[in-house]
Amino acid sequence: MTLRALADMFTAWIDVVARALLAIVGRFHSPRRVRLIEGDGDLFHVEIAGGRGSADQVRIVRGELDAAVSAALSAALRGSQLELVLKPDHFLFRPLELPKRATEFLHGIVCAQIDRLTPWSASDAAFGWTRPHEIGKDRIVVTVVATTRALIASYLEALTPLGARSLMVTTTSQPAAAGGEPVRVFEHSFHGETGLQRTRGLLAAALVIMVIAAGVSVAGSQLALDTLDAQQQELSQRIAQHRASLFNAAAGAPSQQQGLDRRKRETPASVLVIEALSQVLPDHTYVTELRIEGDKLQVIGVTRDAPALIELIEQSPHFTRATFFAPTTRSSADAGERFHIEARIKPVFDPRT
Repeated sequence: MTLRALADMFTAWIDVVARALLAIVGRFHSPRRVRLIEGDGDLFHVEIAGGRGSADQVRIVRGELDAAVSAALSAALRGSQLELVLKPDHFLFRPLELPKRATEFLHGIVCAQIDRLTPWSASDAAFGWTRPHEIGKDRIVVTVVATTRALIASYLEALTPLGARSLMVTTTSQPAAAGGEPVRVFEHSFHGETGLQRTRGLLAAALVIMVIAAGVSVAGSQLALDTLDAQQQELSQRIAQHRASLFNAAAGAPSQQQGLDRRKRETPASVLVIEALSQVLPDHTYVTELRIEGDKLQVIGVTRDAPALIELIEQSPHFTRATFFAPTTRSSADAGERFHIEARIKPVFDPRT
């Protein structure tokens, strides 16, 4: 499969998803419905919100509004679902007999028959059809209603500046019968293509972001695995070195064994240091960083009274020579004073004591 084919498939998929999202949003957001019903002399009577009457009328002459609409009507038309009801005089009505099983394929059949039933081709005509009616066993008849697109284009040009969201053109199926069946012959969305392009762009951007995030995640995972492998190798080397030291000591290196024992006794256990420090510090003190280097302890944190900590640490039998190794500061982000204290660890942590 070529790169061009993949790009076309991706674009088609984006279009399908964008249209589906717009359809879902449209179900939850129903715009106001306004009907313009054609009367005599190019006048159109206005009905707002499903049949509620209005005193407004508009005149459309040769693709232009004859006069400016009122402020109230302009507000009602803005963002509305506009229905233009034209008189049947503008349309041709042609019956079309079909097999009953053709009901599911009416759109394709009518499109193919337009040039035979009317003077126009399917691309030059605006057309629709009535509901099928049975006329016999396995036979139906529909009435095809059609007119030239040039007529619809003139009304479309006049209504575009009104700010409606969409336009639907209808008429009645039987010009001689009052209350005939309404037939939809044309639909147009004034903002549909803009909304589709915006939604398509958002979907494409979201997909690109997800691909980048996935790539970063994979790269980060690989980096983490490499780091873990390096740490594992370093740990294995240290274990091997300790094992060699123990083997040498067991094989007759009393001086090394004694040195290890002395180092073990003189080096304080970190757990014991932390436990002793937690017993000294008051409840309002929070330790953010703790370092133990040999017999030196460094504590960084936040407390209400930093100078008092020096005295508390000095009073402990486990620490001595407590002092500040950096200035004590206070900021609006901290709940108290940020301290930096350094102390010496007494050899009282020797397990034999």
